[in-house]
Amino acid sequence: MTGIYDVNSYFGCLSLTAKRLPFETIDQIASILLGAYDAGHMVYLFGNGGSAALASHFACDLGKNTLNGTGKRFRVLALTDNVPLMTAWANDSRYEDIFAEQLANLVRRDDVAFAISGSGNSPNVLRALAVAREAGAITVGLSGFQGGKMKELCDVCMVVPSDNMQIIEDLHVCAAHALFTSIKTKICKTTGAVA
Repeated sequence: MTGIYDVNSYFGCLSLTAKRLPFETIDQIASILLGAYDAGHMVYLFGNGGSAALASHFACDLGKNTLNGTGKRFRVLALTDNVPLMTAWANDSRYEDIFAEQLANLVRRDDVAFAISGSGNSPNVLRALAVAREAGAITVGLSGFQGGKMKELCDVCMVVPSDNMQIIEDLHVCAAHALFTSIKTKICKTTGAVA
């Protein structure tokens, strides 16, 4: 954690890193998600630890807070939310399969597999992305460091330019909120609803 030694320096680092985010990549991901919404395709979110929490959080934002009075709903599922199924696959097969095996049952061509991994190297995330690609799904991700191995498995991957996991996770949450806000605004604009 070079350069971070107190609260002020933490927020200074966070602010500087936020200014270096690839905003055009976040916009690309927003377009992909909006396209899935328009076409009625599923979005599957997954990750470990803090990324698992963000997968659930982002699925909640997209699934609930994009309703606009038209009855059209965002088709979204966080693969992190079925704890019995995840632990069954981890116990009976291996931990690397907990998301891939869920996707094998569900994912279809042009669905979106949305991976979240600070390092970009979590084996269970990589396996899930590979399964999604084999099915013809669109693969997107949020990562940090240099993007890890998942960067090559994603059609679009937003990499936080940092090697500090806390900064990476903070900015993943910011990116998810930016994505949600942008998508909700565009949905409301096309339907005439208030954002």
